Amino acid sequence: MKITSDVTLLHRQGRLRGLLSIMGVVLALTGCEGIGAKEVKYFERPVEEIYNTALQELQKGRYFQAAEQFDEVERQHPYSVWARRSMLMAAYSNYQINEYDKAILAAQRFISLHPGNRDVVYAYYIIAISYYEQISDIGRDQKITAEALRALSEVERRFPTSDYARDARLKINLTNDHLAGKEMEIGRYYLKQHEYLAAINRFRVVVESFQTTTHVPEALHRLTECYVALGVIPEAQAAAAVLGHNYPGSDWYQDSYGLLTGKHVKPAENNKSWLSRAFSGVS
Repeated sequence: MKITSDVTLLHRQGRLRGLLSIMGVVLALTGCEGIGAKEVKYFERPVEEIYNTALQELQKGRYFQAAEQFDEVERQHPYSVWARRSMLMAAYSNYQINEYDKAILAAQRFISLHPGNRDVVYAYYIIAISYYEQISDIGRDQKITAEALRALSEVERRFPTSDYARDARLKINLTNDHLAGKEMEIGRYYLKQHEYLAAINRFRVVVESFQTTTHVPEALHRLTECYVALGVIPEAQAAAAVLGHNYPGSDWYQDSYGLLTGKHVKPAENNKSWLSRAFSGVS
C-alpha cells in the first residue's frame, strides 16, 4: 500500500510495513556495482550513485550496509531531496537490524526537519514500533514500555484514520496490559509483605488507569483482601460489589465473595467509595 507516491510500505513478519520502494527513482546501475563501504570514507560521490547503492543493499537484505549508505547521502549532500528521503530509509534499515536507537534518531530528525511532509506519519510510526519491540518482561523497569505507549498514542492522535493508527491502537491495548501487569506484580509483593496500604495504591492504579486490561478482576479481588486485612470492611464490600457487577462469572469474584462471607458480610455498594466513582461509567 502506498502512503504517498514516494513511499511503498511492506509487511515485516506481519507487523511492520517497511520502506522498500525506489521512491520514484530509476536505479542507475552503471557504475554502482562493486562500490564498497570503504570508498565512502575517502571519495565524494554523486548523490544518485550513493542513494542507488543504498537501495541495492536494502533490496538484498543487507540492512547494515544500506543504513550506512543512506547516512552517507545525508552526510555528503545534506541539502538535497535525496537526503530527506534517506532519513526515513536509514530509519527503516536500522529498525530491520534492531538498531532501535539509531532508527528513532533518524525518524526524529526527519520529523524535526520536515514536520509537514506527507511521509511524516511513517517517521512517527518507526519511533513507536522501535520502542514497542523493546518492551521487556514485567519483572524489569518499564521506562521503555511507557515510551512505547506515548509514541503509539502520538501516532493514533495525529493520524487517526491511517493504517498506522489502527495498528497503534492494537499495540496500545497490549502495552497497557503490560503496564498493568507490572503494577499487579508490585502490588502482590506488598500484599505478601503485609504492606497493605502500599499494595492498595498499586491495585488502585490498575483499577483507575487500566480498566480495559485483563488485570482488573484480580486487582479488585486483591483490594478486597487488603481492605479485609486492614479491617476496612465497607471498602472491601464495595470492591467485591464492583467486581461482582462487572465480572459476575469471574473466579476472582467467587474468591472475594467467599472471603467476605467468612467475615459474616456480603458485597455491598458504597456510593461514597472511590471504587464506585472509578466505575461509575463502566457497565
